[in-house]
Amino acid sequence: MAAVVLGCGMDRLRRWDYGAVVAQVAQSGRFLDRWPIGFCPDIVPGSEAWLLLQGSNDAGTGLIGHGWLTSEPYQAAAGADSDGTDWFIGVAFDSLLPLGEQIRPGTLREAFPCDPWDIASGPALVTLPPSFGPVLQRLWREYGPTTGDPAEVVGGTYPAGAVSHIQVNRFERDPDARRACLAFHGTSCAACGFSFESAYGEAGTGAAAVHHVVPPAMLGSGYQLDPIADLIPLCHNCHAVAHGVNPALTVSELRGIIMAAGHFRGEVVSDLALQAQEDARRILGGGQA
Repeated sequence: MAAVVLGCGMDRLRRWDYGAVVAQVAQSGRFLDRWPIGFCPDIVPGSEAWLLLQGSNDAGTGLIGHGWLTSEPYQAAAGADSDGTDWFIGVAFDSLLPLGEQIRPGTLREAFPCDPWDIASGPALVTLPPSFGPVLQRLWREYGPTTGDPAEVVGGTYPAGAVSHIQVNRFERDPDARRACLAFHGTSCAACGFSFESAYGEAGTGAAAVHHVVPPAMLGSGYQLDPIADLIPLCHNCHAVAHGVNPALTVSELRGIIMAAGHFRGEVVSDLALQAQEDARRILGGGQA
């Protein structure tokens, strides 16, 4: 599959209102834009597009988005987004990282034998060799946002093929951090109390999600994850609701929503506790334990 890199600076993200665009992609699954390219490259609609943020140093640079080219190159009247060019390509972005979570140049250089990422002084679009596609897709799975269910078809009145996206961040997907979080906090949902193991037995082991309590936009590039303080277990329902808005809901906000709807947080009662309650009732009723 053909793939291209789209280079952009912070000025373009500011014109977008990047935080609002990230929230739109998380909610609707895409953001459409016309991209100024300055020339007419030999590319076809349907090619993968990788968004590269270009800064003055590595801390402000990195791979920050993924999407698809939706049109052939075309000419149109230059506008505020054109940087003086009248050649454009249509792009549909379906996955964007918050600022500060971009995949850094060092990680990209380690993954590729050559360095195609220094395009700050070149064109805004660079065609990649076919061999780069699978490597980029692997990096994006490891570091980029993902979906709760990448192929969740929405029924009802939605058109066939509509997809629901739940965006999470890479801290929530780190396997070591996840294990440490669940070992300390347990596997019951911190918001509603649901336990996969109690409900499904052995089949539910490992099904709980973990949620990052600090919004990624507030984290610096040198951030070190504390899996005990920064992560909490959530069931997938609560996790989806938490990430349904930007910034994500806190556990306290989730509990407030649950209580306002008339569903109070509970816990699973063990057989031993049930027996103790039955013994207490017999004693209080004058019977013998």
